[in-house]
Amino acid sequence: DGEVYINELKNGNAEMFWNPTSEVRRQRLKRHIVLFEEQTDFESERLWQHVTSAINKGDQHKATQEKFVLEEEQRNAARERRENGTEWKPLLFQHDATTNEWRYKYEDLRPWDPLNDIAQFEKNGILQTMERHLSTRMSNHKTTCINNQITRHKRSAKDCRRRKTSDQPSNHSQNTESSCSTPESVQELSDDDGKYLGFGSLCAQCGKEMNHLKEIHSAVLSLQRAQQDIHR
Repeated sequence: DGEVYINELKNGNAEMFWNPTSEVRRQRLKRHIVLFEEQTDFESERLWQHVTSAINKGDQHKATQEKFVLEEEQRNAARERRENGTEWKPLLFQHDATTNEWRYKYEDLRPWDPLNDIAQFEKNGILQTMERHLSTRMSNHKTTCINNQITRHKRSAKDCRRRKTSDQPSNHSQNTESSCSTPESVQELSDDDGKYLGFGSLCAQCGKEMNHLKEIHSAVLSLQRAQQDIHR
């Protein structure tokens, strides 16, 4: 958000390349940092404070000395761990044997979902996303609906078996049994066509929300494809 110049080395002329307006400066992302007194010993700003101070003062010799002291302390600590057989276990990074690189443990590479994702933030070094959890709310209501239908279905089947054993002669039991429905297993439930197999149609609220979620899902897929195209 500052002025940028192009310097021509042959003739020493300087041409302004970028001069941001006050509106551009106002749009700059806010910088959020942890207060220096709240930082731990291994956070970059505190760890490199003496090197940074020397650089800001233009003292290259002092900056080099402070950098050497800092790196030598790290080498000694690594040497002591090897001698003691202590394994170094990073809190936030893990080694990828395939690429031989260190990767952030909590990286989130999925496309941003504007319909469900509210904000992304870092807490204790862990990247987290605040979500609306629409699917969770719908899932809870759908589970209640299923359980109610299962209860009614089992009660109906139980009454049917009671009538079969008490009212019908034994030689008619086979025909009676075939005329009574048996409870379906929960594993046979399906959401693909908006119905639960063996339990009839969805309740009115479930059906309405299911259709709404399908529309949201289609919109999300469309946005994800667009984001992937932009990324490529």
